[in-house]
Amino acid sequence: MNLSASLRYYWNVKLIGRAALRWQRWQSERHPRVPSKWRTDILAPPLRIGARTKELIAMHYLEGRFVSGHRPVAWVTSGGPVEFLQALGFYVLYPENHGALCGTRRVVVDIASEAENAGYSRDICSYARTDIGAMLSGKTPVGKLPKPDLLLACTNICQTVLYWYRVLAHHFHVPLILIDTPFVYTEASEHDIEYVKKQLEDSVEVAERVARKKLDYRKFKEVMKLSKDASELWLEIMWRGKNRPAPISVFDQFIHMAPIVEMRGEKKTVDFYAAMLKEVDERIAKGIGAVRNERKRLLWDNLPIWYRLRYLAEYLGEHGISVVASTYTNAWGELAPMIDPERPFESMARTYIYPILNRGTGSKLETMKKMIDEYQLDGVILHSDRSCKPYSIGQVDQRNRLIKEYGIPALLLEADHDDPRAYAEEQVASRLAAFVEMLEV
Repeated sequence: MNLSASLRYYWNVKLIGRAALRWQRWQSERHPRVPSKWRTDILAPPLRIGARTKELIAMHYLEGRFVSGHRPVAWVTSGGPVEFLQALGFYVLYPENHGALCGTRRVVVDIASEAENAGYSRDICSYARTDIGAMLSGKTPVGKLPKPDLLLACTNICQTVLYWYRVLAHHFHVPLILIDTPFVYTEASEHDIEYVKKQLEDSVEVAERVARKKLDYRKFKEVMKLSKDASELWLEIMWRGKNRPAPISVFDQFIHMAPIVEMRGEKKTVDFYAAMLKEVDERIAKGIGAVRNERKRLLWDNLPIWYRLRYLAEYLGEHGISVVASTYTNAWGELAPMIDPERPFESMARTYIYPILNRGTGSKLETMKKMIDEYQLDGVILHSDRSCKPYSIGQVDQRNRLIKEYGIPALLLEADHDDPRAYAEEQVASRLAAFVEMLEV
């Protein structure tokens, strides 16, 4: 730890930054305003918790601007086992979350082009291209990203992360921890669990060397408990979508899922989702629906289309359609029961081997069928994501099975989660119009 870096960190983050962001949040809470372009005739006003969401995210990236030299920094894949790094005091950055933020700010083309100009193909995941472009150019809407001291990639979401993080390791000249998770076709064997557990245990030594401290197992268990608590609260929030009308839509979930992805294992995340659950329950008690005239209810499969969230919410809302459930947001809560703070490494191995992208397409189909029943859904939109091939594989068969076996409309919508150059406005509009007509028949 560098003394001058720590002083700079405390001054800019803990004193000035925290006070300024807290003041902005308090002002927003005391004088809530609906955005001028918000369609309150079809959609409920934004959740009040949105002010805290903005504060949490802004504080996270502000900390990143000044954290180097004060705390060790780890860049981690979104499905990576982060709890032991949290316990060691690492500041954790998720490049995919930064990519999503770039998508909502509509700066992906500018940043990803830096990677493409350096020879990286547009066929590569747009999150990876955005991250590599930011790495090469320094461009980012959050001011500055901290240089990593350690990289951790877990193959439970895709194989792209393996090559992506090798590029990062080569560029930054820092250690790379790779956690290899066997693919789960039916059930993970005890050998599979032990294989991942051993890798996690071996990773601790590398992380300790970078952090220059030993892992405190009591702290480790506390972090695991906080991860479990936050995940369970997030699950409860999503389950509230079973109410009619649904108090929040998946478009709300996409925005407010940021803390469960990049701030797992922190008390502030538990407090945030406890407050969000309370507000959602208040909406239920008052009969407030995310869509004012909810008539039809849908499931969303795959990542969101970050740069068109508002358009999709308003277009569907105009027709009384509320998208109340998502396999993507569900993935950040469904494994909460597997987390056991008293057996941290074993439960981490079990939890991180079972994400939806590390299981067969049949498993995802069964998840969708279960959600259709539990949320009483009338249709499904499957986003065929050009960038996320592991999530998109099998969607044609899944759509056909849903139509044939459940007799409900299912739309395959082609786009890219982050890169608007792979989004055809007229094609999407015409397919949505035909799908809405089918729902209303």
